[in-house]
Amino acid sequence: QVQLVESGGGLVQAGGSLRLSCAASGSIFSFNAMAWYRQAPGKQRELVASITSGGRTNYADSVKGRFTISRDNANNTVYLQMNSLKPEDTAVYYCSAETWLRSGVRRNYWGQGTQVTVSS
Repeated sequence: QVQLVESGGGLVQAGGSLRLSCAASGSIFSFNAMAWYRQAPGKQRELVASITSGGRTNYADSVKGRFTISRDNANNTVYLQMNSLKPEDTAVYYCSAETWLRSGVRRNYWGQGTQVTVSS
């Protein structure tokens, strides 16, 4: 049973930076990937960044060059460093631990979310 707790959200002006943290109750190596998603009001949840147990990273085109996902294995924590923030980055950001099944189904465990608001 994994528990994920996000922190680090807040209000920041455009061009500023935030670092989100996701603390997991268990080993992050128990999952195929850890990921950050975000959801703005009225929009579908979208993948922002992910990192596999092997260290491969993936980013949404909209955040490439600005966001960096990383992990601290010793503390079972995943981070999302967000630089050069834009108003369109405003959303609730969710941490996810993912297990990929042979059927092609992804099993996701979710954190409670943390609000990021970028003002212009």
